[in-house]
Amino acid sequence: MVFKRREKLTPLKWLAQVIWPKGGWSRAVRYMKHRLHRLPDTPHKIARGVFAGVFAVFTPFFGLHFLLAFLLAKLMRGNAIAALLATFVGNPLTYVPIGVICMKMGHFMLGTTFDPHHERSFVGKFFDAADDLWRNFLALFTERDANWDALIRFWHDIFLPYLVGGIVPGIVAGIVAYYVMLPMVAAYQHRRRGKLKAKLEELRRKKQSQKTPHKP
Repeated sequence: MVFKRREKLTPLKWLAQVIWPKGGWSRAVRYMKHRLHRLPDTPHKIARGVFAGVFAVFTPFFGLHFLLAFLLAKLMRGNAIAALLATFVGNPLTYVPIGVICMKMGHFMLGTTFDPHHERSFVGKFFDAADDLWRNFLALFTERDANWDALIRFWHDIFLPYLVGGIVPGIVAGIVAYYVMLPMVAAYQHRRRGKLKAKLEELRRKKQSQKTPHKP
């Protein structure tokens, strides 16, 4: 198989590469930038795709950022591949500050507060919500009663503030990414067209010189 990995990754190695890719995050960013430059589309469509991908990262739909970025790119008539690549802005190094910003903004906009030392911590409420989902799923097939208390707390304390609070910073970050990417892609494509044009001119001159008969 052409795309099959030679060495199979163990779960531990896979997790390590998610947290710190081979070559570091700077190399991963350079690779993403290189791929964005070479996409066969207009600069505006590529930049719109980047906006969609960056905005998706500021939503609490973890595990669905790819799908959300793809759908947003389609709605905005942007480049879907650019949107998918731009979701890599969200990574283990950036999710914590993004989450803090979105949560604080959301509670501010909703007029609520979050006390991490009250009852359960931020991470604890994630586990409680997941536990509720699992127990309620089992309740469908057993006589156990469903309990939604942890999910309700998660909705009011985490999910809703994150969802509301991510809109403003998501739009701001998306706009910044759009205006940073637009001239970069336009300049790259202009330079690439210039190089291709120069090569075509060189080939044309060579063909012309071969056709011209030499005088005795």
